[in-house]
Amino acid sequence: MKMSVSLLLGVVLCCCAACGNNVNANKSTTAGSSHQSEIIGSFNADSAYAYVARQVAFGPRVPGSQGHKACRDWLVSTLEGFNPDTLIVQEAEVVAFNGDRLPISNIFAGFNMAAPKRVLLAAHWDTRPWADKESTAENRAKPIPGANDGGSGTGVLLEIARNLAMKAPEVGVDILLVDAEDYGQSDGFSDNTDTWCLGTQYWVSHMTPYTLRNRPAYGILLDMVGAAGAQFHYELFSQAEARVPTIKVWSEADRLGFSDIFVREKGAPVIDDHIFLTRAGIPTTDIIESQHQQTGSFHPCWHTLDDDMSHIDRRTLDAVGKTVLNVVYKERNQ
Repeated sequence: MKMSVSLLLGVVLCCCAACGNNVNANKSTTAGSSHQSEIIGSFNADSAYAYVARQVAFGPRVPGSQGHKACRDWLVSTLEGFNPDTLIVQEAEVVAFNGDRLPISNIFAGFNMAAPKRVLLAAHWDTRPWADKESTAENRAKPIPGANDGGSGTGVLLEIARNLAMKAPEVGVDILLVDAEDYGQSDGFSDNTDTWCLGTQYWVSHMTPYTLRNRPAYGILLDMVGAAGAQFHYELFSQAEARVPTIKVWSEADRLGFSDIFVREKGAPVIDDHIFLTRAGIPTTDIIESQHQQTGSFHPCWHTLDDDMSHIDRRTLDAVGKTVLNVVYKERNQ
């Protein structure tokens, strides 16, 4: 994923004029309510951490690599163990901006498929093939470990799936692990939006297994949600185009006492999988660290060889996992 430069002004104006007040207005209704909300389910941060570490142990998960194939097989096997109603592995070949042909696997697990209302939880599981934020040319040609960028969101969703297997939600909850998110073009003067999120772009073109009638009411995307000291501000595309899930997530985090992690202030616009899910009719909010105090954008380990387990923190995983799990368990079919 990357920051959008050319779209920044338009999105900021849209957020300020159209919905910034709507999202922030809810702040006053929940102020002082931290620690008031019951934690639903049994989200275990140690388990989520172990899921992240297991992915990293496969090595970089670049489409077409041995690590990618091994991790794919493990992800499918792990989700199978949680007995979802539906498990679909969507395999395809996509073409990257540089002409590389990438074998991809989007992995979908549906829980409570008979429910009339559905919520989609998504993360990408692939890793960047080039550490393009490294200082030397030699290192920039190497793939990143992807503990935070790829591993963290997927690890949290696996732990959420484990909970869904133990305690069924009232609504349908779908977990989508998308591929080839991080093979995009980061240089040049264009935002290169369509060169990113290739797995999601393929998935929305088929929308397996949805029809117009059973499409999710909204989605929540988890990306780079594991770093120590992470803070998640409102991502601006989410604030503009996915107000309902944005309010749900940040309000629930506040009620659970995670307001120091889920900061109720405007963040940056980010090109990420949520853009394409929202375009396809599933308004999706993006939980992502985009206002790091040191960089002003992503975590310092972003797209570097330092994106390893040393930066993953159980408290961050815990805050994200418990918040998202509470949101879906509180949903009702009415």
